[in-house]
Amino acid sequence: MIEFPAADVPAAQIALEELDLIYAFIYARVGNRADAEDLTQQVALKAIPRLRAEAAAASIRAYLFATARSVLAGFWAHRFGLPEEELREDVAPPAQHPPPGPRAESGAAATRATRILEALPANYRRVLELRFLRGYSLKEVAAETGSTVGGIKVMQLRALRAAAKVETDA
Repeated sequence: MIEFPAADVPAAQIALEELDLIYAFIYARVGNRADAEDLTQQVALKAIPRLRAEAAAASIRAYLFATARSVLAGFWAHRFGLPEEELREDVAPPAQHPPPGPRAESGAAATRATRILEALPANYRRVLELRFLRGYSLKEVAAETGSTVGGIKVMQLRALRAAAKVETDA
């Protein structure tokens, strides 16, 4: 059992409450309960002692996920015998920066995307929302929908073709 100084109790308590999310995040990427539990424990042992007592819950959650990505990179590097640097791009989430250059106004783009999604059948809409709006992998979408990865690939292709045909000039 890890004991924390009294000043760190609020931050540590928040972190402990977030560990279920960290476990789910890790389990989705390793697919093995025992490995996910071990890696979640490593995240807790690395992150919790370093938390600042005055840190906000969002900061604590972000730090836990960053630590989880680092632990996952180490796990996969060890598993595949690769340097961690080669895996960091695959484990890290995409940058939250907008693409350079001109772009459509975000409000108009969001309205157009909503109209397109609403015009699609429910199963196509669900696949596109999970893949592109929530960032799920094909495997995660298959698990969420109870389908196979191959089935999701086909459905995604059909959904994108159907979305391309939707008239949005209303």
